[in-house]
Amino acid sequence: MRVLIVEDERRLARSLAAGLTAEGFAVDVVHNGTDGLHRATEGAYDLVILDIMLPGLNGYRVCAALRAAGNDIPVLMLTAKDGEYDEAEGLDTGADDYLTKPFSYVVLLARVRALLRRRALSGASPRLRVGDLEIERTSRRVSRAGREVSLTAKEYAVLEQLATRAGEIVSKAEILEHSWDFAYDGDPNIVEVYVSVLRRKLGPGLIHTVRGAGYRLAP
Repeated sequence: MRVLIVEDERRLARSLAAGLTAEGFAVDVVHNGTDGLHRATEGAYDLVILDIMLPGLNGYRVCAALRAAGNDIPVLMLTAKDGEYDEAEGLDTGADDYLTKPFSYVVLLARVRALLRRRALSGASPRLRVGDLEIERTSRRVSRAGREVSLTAKEYAVLEQLATRAGEIVSKAEILEHSWDFAYDGDPNIVEVYVSVLRRKLGPGLIHTVRGAGYRLAP
């Protein structure tokens, strides 16, 4: 899962990014509304955490522009304000949820998960099946042939990307884009490491290498 944080308070942005990264999310951070709108429009994100009081475009205008363009990505708005008018305006522009600063990180994480769960239930199937492999997206539980398989957050992210596109070839670049943040500049062969671990944990006959192209998940 990829999350975009648009927040001009850099310490808060770093703290949120660190926490979400530890939970297995790929996180990108920008600090003004103009960059936030560009990144949200061009990138393949699952959720945007959007501050209202931003330099350049404010959060209201960013959210309104996304909705006007037909982009239905979940948006969680953050603000230091606490009036009903501000909340109503945020929701009227198309935000999905609203959180007033200061807030507990635990509460923010719960809101993020709820928004992602709601999107999965309303759109893509909350359960993925590929042969005898079953993935419960809302709880992130994975099992094969009835045996539960314990995965780290990053292992799950890689597997979910492959399972979402089961039967298709998924390139290393696409896996990196889905599971690592935009600024990742490490060895792209890290994907091979995670695929190798997944094969060991899941057993043979599921993840196939397509030389020169990527990987395909199929029974």
